[in-house]
Amino acid sequence: MDSLTIIQPDDWHLHLRDGVAMTAVVGASARHFRRAIVMPNLKPPITTVAMAHAYRQRILDAVGAGGSGNEPSFEPLMTLYLTEATPVAEMEAAKSSGIIHGIKLYPAGATTNSDAGVGSVERVYPMLAAMERLGLPLLVHGEVVDPQVDLFDREAVFIERVLQPLRRRMPGLRVVFEHITTREAADYVREADASDGTLGATITPQHLLYNRNAIFTGGLRPHWYCLPVLKRETHRQALVAAATSGNSRFFLGTDSAPHARILKEHASACAGCYTAPHALALYAAAFDAAGALDKLQAFASRNGPAFYRLPVNHGTITLRRQPWTIPAALPFGEGEIVPLAGGETLPWTVD
Repeated sequence: MDSLTIIQPDDWHLHLRDGVAMTAVVGASARHFRRAIVMPNLKPPITTVAMAHAYRQRILDAVGAGGSGNEPSFEPLMTLYLTEATPVAEMEAAKSSGIIHGIKLYPAGATTNSDAGVGSVERVYPMLAAMERLGLPLLVHGEVVDPQVDLFDREAVFIERVLQPLRRRMPGLRVVFEHITTREAADYVREADASDGTLGATITPQHLLYNRNAIFTGGLRPHWYCLPVLKRETHRQALVAAATSGNSRFFLGTDSAPHARILKEHASACAGCYTAPHALALYAAAFDAAGALDKLQAFASRNGPAFYRLPVNHGTITLRRQPWTIPAALPFGEGEIVPLAGGETLPWTVD
């Protein structure tokens, strides 16, 4: 197969930042994706519907659709950042807003700009109960923040300590287990009792293509550093099997996370891989290597809308088997940003 045309996909996990940084990167997502779930971990975080409305307008302005009055070619699907002080009434407002499609739970200290996150899930049970009643999805960064737990085990422990008890207590709560990285997570999502569509999971291109050796090949490579961190090869293989299985609980979420080069190549390197410009080519390479290109459309274009109860897109996009070299760096405000695997050649490109 030398070309593949699929329904235009959506990105169900995207970081756009704000201001000059957002303006530099939003076009890369808008070129390939029709919609995107936009993460709320700005400074300050997006904690209210009013803040989400304002942020959405800034995104639309940046892609040139802010004042057109027509349906934008790229639609940001907004989220709120859950804190222990979030009023239950804000959940009601989110549901009725028409623009909020999920509430994000960051364990406090788990990743970039998560300091205002949740220290104890029990403290946000009233908000979660309201979300269960309203049908609002909970989007979870699934790692525990416990110095006694090994970094590479934080996701598996999260399933045992947090996710399983939460879903037993609130079986109707719709949960997206975001950017899963382990065999344990893939098995849990596949085998969980959730035939009613209450459980889904996103998988990033970096976790399908690379294991943790990539961070250290030829020296410490910070542009492969993300959270949750890349894991062992056995986990990567389990994620590929899940993504290419045709199981509708798994869908595309790039977790593309832009950071300036100077902040990645730094003594305290920021976590995040920037993949927005070439995410589809990365996914195609992963599915092709698994002999499963026929499964890419469901993973990229159908499963996510089904979970979020949104229509499938009408347009299409074509990938071609044609060597393409990822730019070594791209403009990013007054500096530059290095895409994941910058300078390397991919076997697929997007028309």
